[in-house]
Amino acid sequence: MSTSGVRWRKSSYSGGQGGNCVEVAAQAPEIAVRDSKDPDGPTLAFGVAEWRVFARRVKASEFDPGW
Repeated sequence: MSTSGVRWRKSSYSGGQGGNCVEVAAQAPEIAVRDSKDPDGPTLAFGVAEWRVFARRVKASEFDPGW
């Protein structure tokens, strides 16, 4: 998946102070995710159905380590 020229969106939970931020980009037929602090680093790619499941599980705090 080439991400050159892709429009990235930062998570609304990231705030303006930096820190732990993720960015997402829709590039049919996939959704790309990257670390905003490392824009040239690796990206994860999800199919649309997989992205919906992942996003739903994140919203439900299923990946929360409980710290």
